[in-house]
Amino acid sequence: MITLRPADLAREHGISTQAVRNYERDGFIPPADRTHSGYRIYTEVHAAALRAYLALVPAYGYAAAGGIMKALHDDALDDALTTVDRGHSQVLRDRDTLDAVRGAVEHLTAEPGTAAVRAPEPGPLTVGELAHRLGVTTATVRNWEDAGILTPARDRATGYRVFRAGDVRDAELAHLLRRGGHPLDHIATVVHQIRTAGGTDALAAALDDWQRRLTAQGLAMLTAATQLHQYLGLLGRAGPQPTRGPGPTSTP
Repeated sequence: MITLRPADLAREHGISTQAVRNYERDGFIPPADRTHSGYRIYTEVHAAALRAYLALVPAYGYAAAGGIMKALHDDALDDALTTVDRGHSQVLRDRDTLDAVRGAVEHLTAEPGTAAVRAPEPGPLTVGELAHRLGVTTATVRNWEDAGILTPARDRATGYRVFRAGDVRDAELAHLLRRGGHPLDHIATVVHQIRTAGGTDALAAALDDWQRRLTAQGLAMLTAATQLHQYLGLLGRAGPQPTRGPGPTSTP
């Protein structure tokens, strides 16, 4: 059995020996054996655990990566895999949101007769006027506000909601996405992305950057899966290979 020092593990990843000890303390790598004089003795199992943990971080984040490793060391493989599954589900939701933002923006900026090409921009509208403009009920507009999709100001004199040009744009986006079957929390995320982008050029750059980050995270997940599978193999918990069903049979 190959034995390793904390410095050996640290050198591989360009981290400090204290970081290695901290990861052991936090349960991200298994406890090390000790020499008679109290020095830690690591093995290839510890090295594989550290590779897996550090690969999981860019794929799923620090909290999830730590949770996955701690679950493995607590003999809770299914809990670890559930965290992995949640990470993949979140990336898929992020991709759906990104596609929704792109589609909504393209629709509003390219299709004749939409808000992006109409001139002049609408002046302040009441909730009733906005509802009439969109062909929805005032209760629907208020629901969008409750969901965080719309953030209208209040008239200082009357206290009534006042929907300005940006609010109208957000409402039209919400109406478009709602017709496409998107839930309100999803729409709120889309509208927030557009609201904070700061213009068409900035929005396009933000969407491209978002796409690059999702691609990088997806690739990181592939790397993490490889390292995690290797670690599970050393633990003897990689599981059986999936069995293949019978292939097509030929008739005589």
